[in-house]
Amino acid sequence: MKTGETRDELLGYYRQMLLIRRFEEKAAEMYAHGKIGGFLHLYIGEEAVAVGALAALHPDDHVVTHYRDHGYALARGLDPRRVMAELFGKATGVSRGKGGSMHLADVSRRFWGGYAIVGGHLPLAVGLSLAQQYTESGAIVLCVFGEGATNIGTFHESLNFAALWKLPVLFLCENNLYGMGTAIQRASAETEVYKKACAYEIPSERVDGMSVLEVRDAVRRSAERVRSGQGPFFLEALTYRFPGHSMADPEYYRSKEEVQQWRQRDPIRTFGRWLRDQGLATESDLQNVAREVERVVEEAVRFAEESPPPASDDLFRDVYVAPPAAVAPAPTATGRRA
Repeated sequence: MKTGETRDELLGYYRQMLLIRRFEEKAAEMYAHGKIGGFLHLYIGEEAVAVGALAALHPDDHVVTHYRDHGYALARGLDPRRVMAELFGKATGVSRGKGGSMHLADVSRRFWGGYAIVGGHLPLAVGLSLAQQYTESGAIVLCVFGEGATNIGTFHESLNFAALWKLPVLFLCENNLYGMGTAIQRASAETEVYKKACAYEIPSERVDGMSVLEVRDAVRRSAERVRSGQGPFFLEALTYRFPGHSMADPEYYRSKEEVQQWRQRDPIRTFGRWLRDQGLATESDLQNVAREVERVVEEAVRFAEESPPPASDDLFRDVYVAPPAAVAPAPTATGRRA
């Protein structure tokens, strides 16, 4: 354990990862029951990346992420009840029931949400980092995307501009080895994704995305470098999603043996074992965390089920950005405005 690292802090990482896991499992169950519609991309197996990365950021830093965004929303501190309500399409959701699974956002947390178009959010993150540089805010932007986004034009345009202007943006690529159902070696001439940053003279490294502490430490180091004005940094987190690309994925493109092999490196189980081995938690402690997480997830489902759908006049709300004072507060679970 490093200097300044507390038992509660480390146990908190375990709780966050377990919360994401149980939340996603419950979301899958609710999808199967028809309570959640549209697409649903689960974050199961990748929890260490979101928890480790966001643990290393400052509260005033900005986060822009891809459509597999539930884990980042929860790790950033968004209310699980309102995240679940958004998946249900309810008015109490974080995006008032209009965004669904792929468009979570929370202005107060500087969490600018998931984007459904692969790689479409990279230029937005670069623009947001330009604003931080221009206003001298001292904040940085964490931009998260999958390895599939590194083969499209906006990826290269974004890295080029960020490097040219030395913008305060940290690019974090979650390489889970598959873009939908296509293995990385069938889609990318360079499979060690972090090496792609060298074309723009952006420093980069690869980190074990199944280790919450390795991700946290790597993001902390690179974030401070970016914050100091030295320009962008590129991190590749090697990870793996245990379920398919989405709930509609039959998973014909990979073997059960491969999935099982990666499951042996489950970031939650291995971190729990490490906590016990280090004398930082007992089995009873971990079970207490599990029970508390179960209560939170069950409450999130109850809140979502009891919340009202968006009102018909909300169809035209938020089409254009209104001044903060003119924005109506989100309704409560009873349908009343807070």
